[in-house]
Amino acid sequence: MSWGGPEFVLAIIAISTGGWVINNWIRARHGYALEDEWGGKTDRADQEAYAKLREENAFLRDQLDRTHQRLANVEAIVTDSGFDVSRQIEALRPAQEKTQ
Repeated sequence: MSWGGPEFVLAIIAISTGGWVINNWIRARHGYALEDEWGGKTDRADQEAYAKLREENAFLRDQLDRTHQRLANVEAIVTDSGFDVSRQIEALRPAQEKTQ
C-alpha cells in the first residue's frame, strides 16, 4: 500500500467513519446527545418521557420518605410504654361494663 494511493485514502475514510459510528453507539447507549455530521448535538426523541419519569420518580421518593417518617412515628407510639397502659385500660373496660 502506497501513501498516496487510493487504498490509503479509503482506509482513512473507513477508520474515520468507523470511529464516528462507534462514538455515537457508545453515546446512545449511555443516554448522551448524539452528534450529527456537522458536529451539532441532537437530543434523543424521548427526552420528554425521561423528564416526566424523573419528575414522577422525585415525587414518589418524596412520598416514600414521608411514609417512612410516619411509620417511624407510629413505631415510636406503639413501643412507648404509655400506649401499652392505655391498651390495658381499654381491655379492662368491657369487663367493667359487664359487671355493672
